[in-house]
Amino acid sequence: MDIIKVILTALLSVTTLFIIAKIMGHKQVAQLDFFDYISGITIGSIAAELATELEAPYKPLIALVIYGLASLLLNLLAHKLPRTRKYINGTPTILLNDGKLYRKNLKQAKLDLSEFMLLCREQGYFDLDEIQTAIFEHNGKLSVLPKAANRPATPEDLKITVKATHIGVEVIMDGRVMGENLSRMGRDAKWLSKQLKAQGYKDANEIFLGIYRKEEDKLALYPRD
Repeated sequence: MDIIKVILTALLSVTTLFIIAKIMGHKQVAQLDFFDYISGITIGSIAAELATELEAPYKPLIALVIYGLASLLLNLLAHKLPRTRKYINGTPTILLNDGKLYRKNLKQAKLDLSEFMLLCREQGYFDLDEIQTAIFEHNGKLSVLPKAANRPATPEDLKITVKATHIGVEVIMDGRVMGENLSRMGRDAKWLSKQLKAQGYKDANEIFLGIYRKEEDKLALYPRD
């Protein structure tokens, strides 16, 4: 009997957690602010408790729903009332600008110099003289604007016209032809067969991955081992 209760409460926990996650939406871990991060840990902990609570499963269930609704409410509040965002999510902090390092802002962001230098190095900047502005975002990431002289040259800077690039589309995966993708690219089985033969293959079964590159109008093939 206890085994059945464990199975039922575990299923209830998974279902509730899935529904709450869908309602709250998904963010990458790096994009979570502090409250979202803490709420996520707490919700996971309560869900684990719900999975093993046999006597009164409604208690952790209610707590789980309350935490989920609180997170959702705060996100909606920040979305509908922009002025509340600085209180809910926090605000970006300028740590360095035009050669000046702001000690007060570093303290406010609870960063020491070594941590700040580490964040700069992670962005690829080992010399602060290369940085025009460094901003500590509310999600804990550092955004860096390099000085004009240190920015990579763009085709526009060099007065060069470049062709537009497109995302490659998989038309063969593990030997199976993705007919829908092939049609969407305006190509058919006859074209595919011709491409395969031109590159020395008899059919799609020999191919592990085949990607159509629109700008070149050709098929990039990766054969099976």
